[in-house]
Amino acid sequence: MRHVPTMSTNKLILAAALLLAVFFNLSFFRHAAEFYPPQANPAFIASLFILLTAWNTVLLGLVAWRPMAKPVLVVVLLVSSLTAYFMDAYDVVISDDMIQNMVSTDIGESMDLFSARLLLYFVLLGIVPSLLVYQVKIAARPFRAELLSRLKLVSIAVLAIVVVVLAFGKTYSTLIREHKTVRFYANPAYYVYSAGKYLSAAMRSPAGPVVPVGTDAGIPATDKDRELVILVVGESARADHFSLNGYARDTNPLLGREDVIFFDNVHSCGTSTAVSVPCMFSLSGYAGSGAEHARHENLLDVLTHAGINVLWRDNNSDSKGVALRVPYENFKTSEKNPVCDVECRDVGMLAGLQEYIDAIPGRDIVIVLHQMGNHGPAYYKRYPREFERFTPVCTTNELDQCTGEEIGNAYDNAILYTDYFLSRVIGLLKQNTDRFETAMMYVSDHGESLGEKGLYLHGIPMVMAPEAQTHVPMILWFGDSYHVDHAALRAHASHEYTHDNLFHTMLGLVEIESQVYRKDLDLVNHED
Repeated sequence: MRHVPTMSTNKLILAAALLLAVFFNLSFFRHAAEFYPPQANPAFIASLFILLTAWNTVLLGLVAWRPMAKPVLVVVLLVSSLTAYFMDAYDVVISDDMIQNMVSTDIGESMDLFSARLLLYFVLLGIVPSLLVYQVKIAARPFRAELLSRLKLVSIAVLAIVVVVLAFGKTYSTLIREHKTVRFYANPAYYVYSAGKYLSAAMRSPAGPVVPVGTDAGIPATDKDRELVILVVGESARADHFSLNGYARDTNPLLGREDVIFFDNVHSCGTSTAVSVPCMFSLSGYAGSGAEHARHENLLDVLTHAGINVLWRDNNSDSKGVALRVPYENFKTSEKNPVCDVECRDVGMLAGLQEYIDAIPGRDIVIVLHQMGNHGPAYYKRYPREFERFTPVCTTNELDQCTGEEIGNAYDNAILYTDYFLSRVIGLLKQNTDRFETAMMYVSDHGESLGEKGLYLHGIPMVMAPEAQTHVPMILWFGDSYHVDHAALRAHASHEYTHDNLFHTMLGLVEIESQVYRKDLDLVNHED
């Protein structure tokens, strides 16, 4: 008969805490070592290991009580193994915004993240230790004895935390004050904190009807012309990879032939789609919370109040709650999108759009096209092969296995395809300039890290987000029938703007009058 090891719950907790500190926190110690090199600070790095082990012991000691000790430890090990992979492979942080983004991600985007290395992490760090936990026989003890023993374990762990912090007081003071982002990589402590923050915000969101916004919106009687405006919401595009913005590579050969205005100093209100998209359509914008964005009507509702015909077409995961009250069409499958190969292409969202426009008599029209764009990490999938101009390319989702050149090439090819897509949007608008005042606005939801300082993808908390994840491209184009001072627009195209300008610029483009409209935030109509 196979021997089954017997352990007390406390010993099992301590073993798990040690395992988590040693194998699940490589990113934590790597980031700490950037500020405190081990060869110069060996004692402090050792104190961090003690601190992390003690903190994990406290965390597990508070929740892993019989008979739920094994299930709790198994869940922590499995989730922590996945967390360790994404932190080690992409240097991402599992914040509450990242959790919100993961919750709203569809299966297709999730599959882009799957890899053999992810499976290896999950098996070796998740499944194997979970099986060992499952096989252990927990020694039965009276509740009072178990309680006293647990209090002793937690007290010793707390004492260890106090001792190491006091012993290296000045260094920990500097770490907390100047390098506080290091704690974001503590596994599982930070994702547990983030999950609590996310759930707390979700529970605080009040039920009931959405708060109306801009119900007084209307089009003045003096506006006799019809407007046709297409708003393109980009995905993971960074401004410094657009040749319109001075990038050395010609990633915008088609847009370069058009009379477009590129705004080169625009920053996003988030680093993930789930945060940025609701924010950029919200009246409260950057100053508002996610709960506030969801609780109030948004730009599309104001347009609808004014009698404008609104349509949202999506080739991304979804509208993140923005298009709940307007017509919505999903172009992620071949049932709707006629341009699909390894995945459905952004240009397929233009299919049948002219017929849609022709079928709407006498009303202004606003169409939102939500791109797949440059969604990572599988940039090589984001464009048809004929757009693979820059080579060699990274053909794996394990970006840290590719060279910087290969990642940049694949990413730039996807920008090149966005250039083609936007030129097709402009072409559609040109067909309608005899009947409408036509305009296109393009802005990305956030940027993307491509390996700078070991950081990949997006979703880093705004407090520590690099410029690459927040500096986004914004483009305006106007048809010949839309009378606008191009010279004046170009004169202030380098001013500092944010996603907050989108709401009011769109209202200005379709000439809506409302108390919620702020001319000073309208890129087109404001006065210096």
